[in-house]
Amino acid sequence: MIKVMFVCHGNICRSAMAKYIFRYMTNNKYIIDSAGTSNEEEGNGLYYLSKETLDKYNIPYDNHKAHRITDDEFNEYDYIIVFDSYNMDNITRRFGHNDKVRMLLPTVIDDPWYTRDFEKAYKDIYEGCMRLKEELD
Repeated sequence: MIKVMFVCHGNICRSAMAKYIFRYMTNNKYIIDSAGTSNEEEGNGLYYLSKETLDKYNIPYDNHKAHRITDDEFNEYDYIIVFDSYNMDNITRRFGHNDKVRMLLPTVIDDPWYTRDFEKAYKDIYEGCMRLKEELD
């Protein structure tokens, strides 16, 4: 079974939203998870605006707990999907260059923690997840 890991900075906004969007979109056809490149949000749940955005689109989520990607996860997953060059650089610095690491879209998906534009983040993540689904199906 294909394993997809979404990775952003803190694992409370973009990567977590992508995990739930992609799970919903693919009806749990793949093993899907999310993580961060930092541990500063370790143990925290989804950011409240991430929850509100997922609720708006009727995307179910569970008791998410943010964590930093582990060495085992990096090695175990087939796809490591990031959202911007900052997180790409963090992953590459930690694990080295690897073809399984790539951006969800060819353009940056801005961190809504900073932009406060969770609607745009959702739409960009949804578009990227649709493209990934088409590629994997």
